[in-house]
Amino acid sequence: MADTDIEFFWDPICPFAWITSRWVTEVVRQRDYSVDWRFICLSILNENSDYDGFPDGYRELHHKGRRMLRVAQAVRQEHGPAAVGPLYTAYGHTIWNPDPNIRSSMDKVASEEHLAAALERIGVARELAGRAGDESLDDALRDSTQEALRRTGPDVGTPIITFHHDRGTTSFFGPVVSQLPPPEDSVRLWDAVVTLASWPSFAELKRSQRDDLVFPAI
Repeated sequence: MADTDIEFFWDPICPFAWITSRWVTEVVRQRDYSVDWRFICLSILNENSDYDGFPDGYRELHHKGRRMLRVAQAVRQEHGPAAVGPLYTAYGHTIWNPDPNIRSSMDKVASEEHLAAALERIGVARELAGRAGDESLDDALRDSTQEALRRTGPDVGTPIITFHHDRGTTSFFGPVVSQLPPPEDSVRLWDAVVTLASWPSFAELKRSQRDDLVFPAI
């Protein structure tokens, strides 16, 4: 049993993980859950792929995600797990915020300037931005990624959520949502997802049609 109610595995370059994380944050606010914001690195997940099946630019985007996660791992090591959630929020604030005066251009995302600004936002030394190129941090990212996949099985992406509750531990990929549900519906959706995911023989429920992404202002 973990020390927290929820483990949320994320890569900062995934827009769907970001929207899902804001939904989980609202659930946490209403239910008073505790969260450990852990890492699943899409660059590591796809490192044996030739990226032929991906849209143009995905390899570069995934590399940006790895640079941001290296810094997040350095923050976790030096300041503890509690600092990771605020850093994820700081990343999302500057990557996915619909306000163009706040949002960074994707060209600047994961640059030392961008990373330093995110660290400064949470009161952490800007110098940790220099860890973005530190390959020694990849072992920890790989371990966290593999741990997430052990819980769900392969052929999934981000986010992966583990929920520890009185009936045991439930892990699932997703849910993938295109926009936040209203606050009054957030817990209702959460309960539905956990009910499905905790059913031992339940494996998948999916549709490929999606609404347009709608990013929440912060």
